[in-house]
Amino acid sequence: MKVNAEALNNIKKQIEQLKGNNVNLRVNRGRKKFEVISGVVDNIYPSVFTVLAKDCLQSVQTFSYFDVLCGIVVFETLA
Repeated sequence: MKVNAEALNNIKKQIEQLKGNNVNLRVNRGRKKFEVISGVVDNIYPSVFTVLAKDCLQSVQTFSYFDVLCGIVVFETLA
């Protein structure tokens, strides 16, 4: 368990550094369905973080740090 806690803390720190930056997320929605979300890391909370998607609706997507640890959500930073 200690390794997972350390890994989650590292992921949280990395995402905190991305706050306000443009990112692309590749999200595994299950059953071989993938979604690519372009947006800005908006808020950081103790268990989750939010991304303001740049689609026509400006929707807010919420993900947990565990999603990143498991590979369900993969970050791609934009230059």
